[in-house]
Amino acid sequence: MSIPLDSALDLLRLQAAGEVTAEQIVAAAFDSIRRTEAEVHAFTYLAEEEAFQAAREVDQKRSRGEPLGPLAGIPIAVKDVLCTRDMPTTCSSRMLQNFRPPYDATVVRKLREADAVLVGKTNMDEFAMGASTETSALGITRNPWDLTRTPGGSSGGAAAVVAAGNVPLSLGTDTGGSIRQPAAFCGITGLKPTYGRCSRFGLIAFASSLDQVGPLAWSVADAALLMNVIGGFDPRDSTSLDLPAVDYRAAAATPDLRGLKVGVIREAVDHEGLDPAIRDAVLETMTICRDAGAELIDVRLPHSRFGVPAYYVVAPCEASSNLSRYDGAHYGYRGEPDANRSAEIGPLAATYCRSRAEGFGPEVKRRILMGTYALSTGYFDAYYLKALKARRLIRGDYDTAFAQADVLLGPTTPSPAFRLGEKVDDPIQMYLCDLFTVGANLAGIPALSIPGGTSPDSLPVGVQLQGPPLGEPQLLRVAAAIQARTDFHRRRPNR
Repeated sequence: MSIPLDSALDLLRLQAAGEVTAEQIVAAAFDSIRRTEAEVHAFTYLAEEEAFQAAREVDQKRSRGEPLGPLAGIPIAVKDVLCTRDMPTTCSSRMLQNFRPPYDATVVRKLREADAVLVGKTNMDEFAMGASTETSALGITRNPWDLTRTPGGSSGGAAAVVAAGNVPLSLGTDTGGSIRQPAAFCGITGLKPTYGRCSRFGLIAFASSLDQVGPLAWSVADAALLMNVIGGFDPRDSTSLDLPAVDYRAAAATPDLRGLKVGVIREAVDHEGLDPAIRDAVLETMTICRDAGAELIDVRLPHSRFGVPAYYVVAPCEASSNLSRYDGAHYGYRGEPDANRSAEIGPLAATYCRSRAEGFGPEVKRRILMGTYALSTGYFDAYYLKALKARRLIRGDYDTAFAQADVLLGPTTPSPAFRLGEKVDDPIQMYLCDLFTVGANLAGIPALSIPGGTSPDSLPVGVQLQGPPLGEPQLLRVAAAIQARTDFHRRRPNR
C-alpha cells in the first residue's frame, strides 16, 4: 500500500481505521527522504532510529487502548534553529556545528507530548539570515518544483521537505517573512502567528522582537492542526501571551465568508515590481473571496514603503546584540589565533576575532556590522531610533486598515522562486524579496501565505492574508474558504 504523506489529517484517519501503523508511515517518510534528499538537500540531520522508536511507542499505545496525542504517528521536521535535546542544533552555521542542547524548545516538547514523530532538522539560512537558504554553512537547499531554483528562506528546508513529499508538516520560524516566502516559493501553506502566540523558549534568536515559530503544511486544515499543538502560553518565555486556548481547527472548518470584509492592499497589488503572474493570482483570489460572500474594499498602508529599510535596521541591531555571545570563549566555534595577532591585541581578543571570523558566514557578518554601526554612538538616533519610529507608523497603518477590514489581501512575494545564485551576491536585491512580508513582523500581527496560482514557468505563486493581532481564526477561515474553492494546494511538483 502506498502511503500518501501530504495530509496529516488523512494519516490520522488511516491510523484510526487500522489501515496503517505509525511505523509504516515513518518508513514511508524515510523512503521518500532517501529518494529526494540527494538532490533537494533539505535536512541537516536525520533521526531515523529515534523516529522509528517513537513510532513503535505510538503503535504500542494504540494497541493497549491508551489515549493518544493529536499528532500521533505523524512525521514532522523541525527547522534547525529550534533546540532539540536528542539532535544537533546548528542554525546551519559553523559557529554551532557541534552544539547539542540539553533541552527541547517548548514547541518541540509540545510536539513530543502530542505523540508526533520527529524525523530530523531542516536546513536554513545561517542564523535565519537570508531569503534563499544559500547562506547555510551546510550547503544549499533546492526547490522541489525546479532544482535550479531556491526554495526561499530562511525556512527553505522546512518548506522543501513538505513540497518534496517527505513529511506532511514542518516547523519554521519567521523574522521578516521566513515562513511565508518559502511557502509561496514551494507552493504550500505557511502561517506566521501573532507575536507571542507560540513560545520562543528554545528558539535561537536572530531578532528577538520579530522572530516567531509557525507551521508549514500543504493545507490550511493541516496548519491549523499543528497550531493547536504548538500555540499557547509558556511561563518560560517572557514574550508569550497568557491567553485562553484557541481551537484553530474549528476556525479552518468554516469556509464561509459572509459578513467578512477583505481589504485589498493597493500599494502591494499596484506595485510596479510585482510579477504579472502574482498580480493575476491576487486578482483571482479577490474574485473567489467575493463569490464566497466577502465584501472587498481597498485599503492603503502609506508607510509600507519604509518597511524594508526599517526592518534592515531593527533586525541587524537585535542580531548584533544576540550574536555577541558567540565568541569562542563563552559559546560556539573556537578558532586558534595566530601569534602576531595575539601580540598585537592580546590572546583573548585575538581568539574572539578568529573565532567570529571563521565561525560566521559573510551574510551574518554583514548584518552584525550593520547592527553594530547603527547602535554606535552618534548613529543611534539617526538609524535605530528612526527605524523604531517608522515601525510605529507601520503598526498605525495596520490599525487603521483593520478598523475597516477583517483581513488584508495581497501578494506574498514580488516574484516566483528565483534561480540559485541569481541574487546571492546582491544583498539589496535579496532584501527586497521581503518587500511584502516584513510589515507583519514589524507590527507583530499574524500573516499567512497560501498557494494562489502558477507562473508561466509552472512555478507556484503565493497570496498573502494578514490579520489583526490575535486574528489567526479570521485568517484561517478566509484561507480555508479559498482552498475549498481552488486546487492550487493540491498540485504537486513532478517527482
